[in-house]
Amino acid sequence: MLSSRCCIVLAFGVGDTRKVVLCDAEKAEILHLFPVENPITCMQWMDVLEESSILTSFYNSEDESNLFLPKLATLPKSYSTTSKIFSEEKSDEVMNLLGDARLNMLVLGGHSGFVELYAYGMYRIATLSGVPGTCRSLCLSSDLKSLAVVTEIKATDDQPEISYIQLDTKLLSDCLPELARMAFKFTHISTLLQYLRLSLTCMCEAWEDILMQMDLRLTKFVQEKNTNTQVQDEFLELLLWGKSSPELQGLLMNQLTVKGLKKLSQSIESSYSSIQKLVISHLQTGAEVLLYHLSEVKGMSLWKQKFQPLGLDASAVEDAITAVGSFTLKANELLQVIDKSMKNFKAFFRWLYVGKYVPVDTDWCQNLFNHPVIGWCDSGCWSVYVTAMLRMSDDHVPPELNKITQKDIAFVADFLSEYFSENEELFDRKGKYFNVECVGQYLKDEDEDLVSPPNTEGNQWLSFMKGSTHLKESPLLFPSYPQKSLHYVKRMMESAIELCLLKPAEVIGKSVKQAFCVPLYSAAESSESSPRPFELPSLWNDKKAAMHYVVFSMPEVSPCLLYLMRRHTDPHRPVPSPLIAIDLSSSLQSGIDSSRDAHQYGCLDARIYDDETLTVVLREAGEEEGSQRVLAQLPLGSVLSCEEEFTWDHTQKLEQQAAGVPAQMLALENQWRILENMRAQFVAVNGVRRVACVLSSNLRHVRVFEMDVEDEEDEERLASPEASAEQEQLEELLASHVDGEGEGERPEGEGGAEGAPAEALGLPEEQALDADPL
Repeated sequence: MLSSRCCIVLAFGVGDTRKVVLCDAEKAEILHLFPVENPITCMQWMDVLEESSILTSFYNSEDESNLFLPKLATLPKSYSTTSKIFSEEKSDEVMNLLGDARLNMLVLGGHSGFVELYAYGMYRIATLSGVPGTCRSLCLSSDLKSLAVVTEIKATDDQPEISYIQLDTKLLSDCLPELARMAFKFTHISTLLQYLRLSLTCMCEAWEDILMQMDLRLTKFVQEKNTNTQVQDEFLELLLWGKSSPELQGLLMNQLTVKGLKKLSQSIESSYSSIQKLVISHLQTGAEVLLYHLSEVKGMSLWKQKFQPLGLDASAVEDAITAVGSFTLKANELLQVIDKSMKNFKAFFRWLYVGKYVPVDTDWCQNLFNHPVIGWCDSGCWSVYVTAMLRMSDDHVPPELNKITQKDIAFVADFLSEYFSENEELFDRKGKYFNVECVGQYLKDEDEDLVSPPNTEGNQWLSFMKGSTHLKESPLLFPSYPQKSLHYVKRMMESAIELCLLKPAEVIGKSVKQAFCVPLYSAAESSESSPRPFELPSLWNDKKAAMHYVVFSMPEVSPCLLYLMRRHTDPHRPVPSPLIAIDLSSSLQSGIDSSRDAHQYGCLDARIYDDETLTVVLREAGEEEGSQRVLAQLPLGSVLSCEEEFTWDHTQKLEQQAAGVPAQMLALENQWRILENMRAQFVAVNGVRRVACVLSSNLRHVRVFEMDVEDEEDEERLASPEASAEQEQLEELLASHVDGEGEGERPEGEGGAEGAPAEALGLPEEQALDADPL
C-alpha cells in the first residue's frame, strides 16, 4: 500500500490471470493493471527517502508540462464492455499514482527467481535475473543500495531450503536524481499509453454492428438476383433515370426498407459523430501529450554522461517518437475518412428515400409516375421530382427534405462508382462483395491491410514527396502506413515505446549482482503444496540505521527461540553481532503466567512493528491445538545493543550451528494480550498507522487492533466513573464470543476472567471480521 497527498493506492497480485492491479483504496476503483510473467508470491511498496540537493530541487519543482499541454478529457462512461472498469475512473485519478512526485518503488517477487522493480507502481525500472528458487519475502532499502530477498530453493533431497540473499543495487543509489527524473517521465508515458488504449477501446464500442447491414444486404442481393447487371449500374440507373429493376425495387422495399434506411442513417450519424469526438478530444490530444514527453526523454538521452549508465538510448527514443507521429497521422486519416463518409452517406440516404430532379419527357413522366410536372429547368427541358424510396412506398415527402442539391448528386455518383462495384477478392477474404462502410476497418485489431484504403491519387503533397529524393528518407517526416488500420499502427507505437522503456530495465537489471547469500534452514514442508500467507522469515528495513533485519524461527531445532539477523544496506559494510536469538521460554512468564504454572511459548508469527519493536503471536509450546494464543509487543533495544559475537560459517546451514547463537531475554512489560476464542496464526502490522491484524489459522477470521493509544486519552478514560463498568462489559463480551472456527465453547474455568484487559496493548476497540476463505 502507498499513501500520497492524492490518494491511498493498494497493489495486489491476481494469481490465475498473472496480473498486478493498482486500485484506489478509498474509492475501491481500479487505477491501473499490468501483466507479469509469473504468479506473484510476495511484494513490497516503499518510499525512497534518500535525499540530495538535486533530488530535493526536483521534488520541489513544478511540472512545466501543465503550462504547455492541454488537459486530458475525461473518458466517457457510456460504453459497456472491457473499458467500463476503467471508464468510471477519470484521467486525473490515473495520474494520482504519481502522488507528490516523490520516488517510490513497487518490488514484485515470484516463482523461478522472478523479481521486478516498478517506479511509482507503473513503470518497470528493472528486471532482475540470477535469483534462485521462489521468492518468499523481499525488501528494498530506502537508500536503494541493496535488495534483501528470502528464497525457497528446492534441494536435491526434495526438502526446500530457505536462504537469505542480498543483492547489490548500487547503480540505483548512485544515479538516484537521474533515476527519479527518468522514472517520473516514463510513468507519465505509461499512463498516457493506457489512456490512448482506453480511448481507442471506447471508439471501437462506439462503432455499431448495424453499420455492416448495407454490405451484407448488397452481398445477398448479388447472390439472389438473376441478371448479370452490376449493382453499381443498377443504382446509377436509378440515380440518372429514376428507373429500377424489380430485383432492386425488392431490395429497397423489402430488405432495406424506408424505416430500416432511416434507422441505419441515424446509427451512422450517431456512431461516426461519437468516434469523431473521441479522436479529436482524446486520441489526438493524448498523442500530442505523449509526443511532448517523449521529446523531453530524448533530450535526457542526449545527456549521455548522466543517463547513458541507466540504459537510456537516444535512437530507441527517436524510434518511439516516429511511431507516435505515425499514429497521429493515422488518427488524422481516420478523421478525413469519417468526414467523407458522413457527407456521402447523408447525400446517399437523402436521395434514396427523398428524391431528386431529373430532366425527362413530360408525357413519359406523367404516364410512369402519374405525377404532375413540377417545374421548368434552366437547361430548357421539363423536370420532375422523381422519388426513389418514398415514391415506391407512397409515403409523403417532408418539405424540409426536398433540399437535395447538385453537389449532393455528385457526392452520390462518386459514392456509387467508388464503393458499389463488386469485389471478388474481398468476398474471398471477408465473405462480402462490398465495403460501403469504411470506418470500421480502421478499428479492427488485425494485421491484414485495409479493405478500402484511402484514394491518394491527385494528392499534390504525396506526389511532391515521392518525387523528392531528400524527402523520401527524411527523419523529419513520419511514415503514414496508408494500407494499415489504426489498431495496427497503435500496436506498432506501443511496441516502439515498449522497446524504449525496456532498455533501461534490462541495463539496470544486469547491473544488480548478488553480494551475499547464506542458507538458513530446511523448511518443514514446501510452501507450494501448502501455501501460508505472511509466513516467516520476515524482512524489515531500518531507514535511520540503514539496516536490513531478518526475523525467522526454526521450530524443529529450537522451538522457543526467535532469530534476528542484521545486515547493512551497503552489502560491503560489516555489522557487529549480525545474528542474535530472542529467548521466549522465560521472558514471558512474569507477564502472562504469573498466576499459573510455568509454560514455554513458541512463536507462530512475527513482524517488526517499528525500528525498536517486534510484534509476535505466541502459543504454549508442546500444548494441544486449542492452547491459548498471545499477541505481544517485544522491545528490541537490548537485542540490538548486544555485542556478543557469533562465528558464522556461511557454507553451512544455520540450523547446524544454532547452538552457538547468543540468546537474549526480553522483558515483556505490559504490552501483551491473550486472544480469547481465536486460533490465531498470523499477524500483519503497520507501525505508521498503529494497527495490527491477526488472522486465524483457517484464514476465515480477522481481528484488527489499534496498537498505540494516546496517554491522555487513556488517562481520561481510566479516570471516568464508567471505566470499570466498560471494562467488565468488554471482558464478558470477549469471554462469550465464539468465532465459529470449530473450536466450540471454551471449557469452564477458561472464561474471560483470565483475559488481559484491552488497555494492556492500548486497545480501546477491537474489530472482528469474519470472511470467506482466502
